[in-house]
Amino acid sequence: MTSLTTHPALPRPAVSVEELRRAWLAVAAGEFRRHPGASQRLTTPSSHEAGGRLWEPHEAVLPIIGCAGSVGATIMALSLATAAVVARVGSARVVECCTVTASGLAPASTAELGRHPTQWLQGTRGEVLLERSSDIFISPNEVPRPTDAAPAVGLTVLDVGWELGQLLASPSWLSDRVSHADQVVAVTTATIPGLRRLEGALALLEGTHVIGAVLGPPRRKWPRGLEHSLGALSRKLDQRGAMHLIPLDRGLAVRGLDSQALPTRLLTAADHVLRASVAVATTKGNPS
Repeated sequence: MTSLTTHPALPRPAVSVEELRRAWLAVAAGEFRRHPGASQRLTTPSSHEAGGRLWEPHEAVLPIIGCAGSVGATIMALSLATAAVVARVGSARVVECCTVTASGLAPASTAELGRHPTQWLQGTRGEVLLERSSDIFISPNEVPRPTDAAPAVGLTVLDVGWELGQLLASPSWLSDRVSHADQVVAVTTATIPGLRRLEGALALLEGTHVIGAVLGPPRRKWPRGLEHSLGALSRKLDQRGAMHLIPLDRGLAVRGLDSQALPTRLLTAADHVLRASVAVATTKGNPS
């Protein structure tokens, strides 16, 4: 009888943010579509080649990235869409792109419209259309494209719902939309871990215009040492006036989104973020 000897696996080297970003850029550029020495293409097309994976909306699109879990990205997405309606951008919608089991948007509808033929679950909240997943996804490239918006919709807010590193490493219509966005809102919390995650997101989104939305108390009430935890990229964001403080609402923090009206202070802060973005300026309105 022979015995098998097992050997511990060699430790896997850590991957830096810069390496991950270069890998994503290489994937987006198509550099991995050929195997070294092979003369034929791989059979799996990229999101740029597969017509079914492209998404070309007529309306302005504003992606919302949560720098970590449970930082209020979905609340921010709904607040921005509501603020857009108040600002008369036109009708607006929120498309929540996460797997169905992670949805925070489900209780926010005041009226349910049921399942669209494209498998999106739809509801309304005033003039805001809400679309959320009806399926379980294990990767961003499984998320179906959003429905075609009605001509009156001037803004679609994408609640991305995926960890940014995973998103950028998974070519899809969603990663394409984020990486080529005119502007991205990165949501985090006024904590040391939250600001560290913001710094990491800014590194991955280098070259993209980012607006920071930091959920927490006013700046003057930040705990000692929090200001000094801002990284170099976050400081640059702050210096150009692109870091917005979002007031923490205790009721929303406890119950999450529901059909109740959003707090006025939150909508005011969302309006400031919206006006700082290019979403209003680039609204195309009705397609010609």
